[in-house]
Amino acid sequence: MNDLHRPLLEWYDEHARDLPWRSASASPWSVMVSEFMLQQTPVSRVLPVHREWLARWPTPAALATDPAGEAIRMWGRLGYPRRALRLHAAASAIVERHGGEVPADHEALLALPGIGDYTAAAIAVFAFGHRHPVLDTNVRRVLARVVDGRELPPRSLTRVERERAAALLPQDDADAATWSVAVMELGALVCSAVRPRCGVCPLAAACAWRTAGYPAYDGPPRRGQPWAGTDRQCRGRLMAAVRDSDRPVSADRLARTWDEADQRTRCLTGLVEDGLLVRTSAGYALP
Repeated sequence: MNDLHRPLLEWYDEHARDLPWRSASASPWSVMVSEFMLQQTPVSRVLPVHREWLARWPTPAALATDPAGEAIRMWGRLGYPRRALRLHAAASAIVERHGGEVPADHEALLALPGIGDYTAAAIAVFAFGHRHPVLDTNVRRVLARVVDGRELPPRSLTRVERERAAALLPQDDADAATWSVAVMELGALVCSAVRPRCGVCPLAAACAWRTAGYPAYDGPPRRGQPWAGTDRQCRGRLMAAVRDSDRPVSADRLARTWDEADQRTRCLTGLVEDGLLVRTSAGYALP
């Protein structure tokens, strides 16, 4: 173990949040569901939906037996509902290819629909204790500051980041898995993007960014995503109207949900093309 490992692992042992997918009794399926839900969504919003999801569908096979539309309905207001479709597709593939058990192998995980590099690594590490670098936004920010002395990482994940993260893993598999979640937790609770709490950071003494005097980010501008009036907001409104109904929703009723006709038509067409809605003779419904 290097000089970064022990202080962070000790900090995590004391400050880690008690989350259901981190429990010793959590199933690999629980971890997998959490990873889908936590993409671009805060923990506070995920917790109740994760609990309800596992109560209804405690295994991949349980989810796969229900229509994809039920997954979208249960997804509720977590946002980015295509994640629900992808999770349903992954559950079906797990039943078909792996006897209903979430595979432990990284390559097998990566071959499932809707699972990319990050999610495959996260499930392999957090569900099975394997040794892989797990690079989400929080981890990339912590390593950029502590190791590189930069306020923020590059906008896109680089090969250098992957190699550095792999090199920083402790040699012991169990320590490596704990280190991965500990770095993530540090980024979420202490080394945040805005107003980092350096005074309580266990890595402050070794942080290159702190030693350099906290130089400001000097890369390309990072623009926040707009919301009001966008297609994302329109799609969300339309999906909510259909999701909250137990029967198809007419086009006239959806017109009362979003006034701008051209934008509404464009978004409805996109939702149907994405497989999130189906058009019937009575209106729009979940698949």
